Amino acid sequence: MIPDSRPAARPDSPFTNGSVITVSALNQAVAQLLERNIPLTWISGEISNFTRAASGHWYFTLKDSAAQVKAVMFRGRAQYADFAPREGDKVEVRALVSLYTPRGDYQINVEAIRRAGVGNLYEAFLQLKAKLAGEGLFDSASKRTIPVFVRRIGIVTSLQAAALRDILTTLHRRAPHVEIILYPTPVQGEGAAEKIAQAIATASAREECDVLLVCRGGGSIEDLWSFNAEVVARTIAHCSMPVISGVGHETDFTIADFAADVRAPTPTAAAELAATARADWMAHLRQQQIHLQRGFQRQLATRTQTLDWTARRLLSPRSAIAGKRLQLQNCTQRLRYASHIPFQQAQSQLAQLRIKLTAKRPDTGKVRLHLNDTQRRLTEAMLRLVGQQKLGVTSLQTQLELLNPQRTLERGYVILSDQAGKLIGSAKEIEANSVLHLRTASDYAELAISSVKILPEALN
Repeated sequence: MIPDSRPAARPDSPFTNGSVITVSALNQAVAQLLERNIPLTWISGEISNFTRAASGHWYFTLKDSAAQVKAVMFRGRAQYADFAPREGDKVEVRALVSLYTPRGDYQINVEAIRRAGVGNLYEAFLQLKAKLAGEGLFDSASKRTIPVFVRRIGIVTSLQAAALRDILTTLHRRAPHVEIILYPTPVQGEGAAEKIAQAIATASAREECDVLLVCRGGGSIEDLWSFNAEVVARTIAHCSMPVISGVGHETDFTIADFAADVRAPTPTAAAELAATARADWMAHLRQQQIHLQRGFQRQLATRTQTLDWTARRLLSPRSAIAGKRLQLQNCTQRLRYASHIPFQQAQSQLAQLRIKLTAKRPDTGKVRLHLNDTQRRLTEAMLRLVGQQKLGVTSLQTQLELLNPQRTLERGYVILSDQAGKLIGSAKEIEANSVLHLRTASDYAELAISSVKILPEALN
């Protein structure tokens, strides 16, 4: 007997040994098998047999050169698609493989759809966004504010763009006083990115606008791709004036939106952000006028009340002068009394002191005569004493002159001393091979002693 090599059925599976199942059960099992084992994935192909049902569901065939598969996209998902597929369109769908059980048809349930190649473009978009963000090109700290009062607005867009008409209409309606300068450039197609960057650079170099609008209408990601170029983003970031980006519709985001100082959801919204409506300015001015008038009225009322209060306190100049005159007369009298009375008192005290001094003054006549006599006698005594002292000094001077060594030397005597200045008083003090100093009455001499011979005293 040949063994059965087929895998065993799971306990909960309807495919048990010997069991019989219905077609519905079979299709449901196959559908579950497909949905469990094939995850949600992106599939590329060409649209064929496209049908939009009255319910809003889309039915079509997705094919390539070798195979095809039926597809369905229900209304809940189809309403979020940014384009309506047509026959022959190359698309990419994000789908779940399933089985339509009533007919047993194998099909895919589409969750999202995009044009072929959009996935690569979106990947490139994310990579460039991450690169520029890493360089700080999108930092909010570097974003500039839009001027409150704009006199001139620059627009970078195509002359044929419907967005230009919307912008001009909006600006004319909201701010007819604002001057508009157009920097025309292609907004899609080959080389459009470089031309857009050149137009922005021209506006930046001229510096003739207060704010610059970079705009275009909606479209597919391919149509908007020029605004995802790195050169456009860097030119916007280095523009000399604030830049408002209004590219596509509300759901469209480009690299230019992140590089700009302000992103507007549509070109019309960009125009509204660029210039405050004239009516708003006029209303604001009227409101400010009302506030200013009320402020002036309040100030005038306050100053008037202050003037009245001050006027009530202010006296006439004549009354003020009369009051000051009275004060001056009073001060004069007080000053006169304060200075005259003490002076009289002082004079009276001085007269009394003079009388007392005269009564107590002693008689100095006799004392003066006695003092003169005493002075005369003292002078005579001093003269006698000085004479006596002079005689004594003369006698002592004579004696001193006799004892003067110089006079002794003049009589022929000499003085001997050694080198240390010690006097030689005896011949025994003289040593051989010594030097002695000899002093006479008029000069000095040095004596070199080679030998010494002491003579007997009888020879003296």
